[in-house]
Amino acid sequence: MSTAIKGDDGLGRCPWGLSAPDYVAYHDDEWGRPVRDDQGLYERLCLEAFQSGLSWLTILRKREGFRAAFAGFDPEKVASFGQRDIDRLMADAAIVRNRAKIEAAIANARAALDLPGGLAATAWKYADPGAPAPESTDDVPAFTPGSKALAKELKKHGFRFVGPTTAYALMEACGLVDDHLTGCHRRGAYT
Repeated sequence: MSTAIKGDDGLGRCPWGLSAPDYVAYHDDEWGRPVRDDQGLYERLCLEAFQSGLSWLTILRKREGFRAAFAGFDPEKVASFGQRDIDRLMADAAIVRNRAKIEAAIANARAALDLPGGLAATAWKYADPGAPAPESTDDVPAFTPGSKALAKELKKHGFRFVGPTTAYALMEACGLVDDHLTGCHRRGAYT
């Protein structure tokens, strides 16, 4: 059981937010902050899919490489990617080179453009602002009924690499739920 811990600056944080220097800014300035635009949600969805089976720190450190390789995660641009782009991406050491995940990112861009109402509107239907505040990391679920429903809806519309756990990580990262621990200085900061 891990509860919020104080950093050198005296602020309480979720333990993972202090586990590596790169995490402090991500935890304090981005994770859990509401993302309400399609492009922002598409980027996070892609990054969460690429993270599957890897450390988030790996993805965070390669994020600028991903942005450059995937045209700033502009869904319209990525949706137009073809085989040459897949070959280019498979040769790009600045990203995680996994063909299935690259092809999923392209397919997800196309699916996002076809999604009635858009990706942000779809995702935010499953927001859970009233979820109980976790006291410790043991209280943070891997998935919820809402993330299961979101994953199911996205898959119905052709999205790939969006299981309930990936959907829940997206929900946490984009502020659809607030999983900052009680005692973390960011808990409730974005509501």
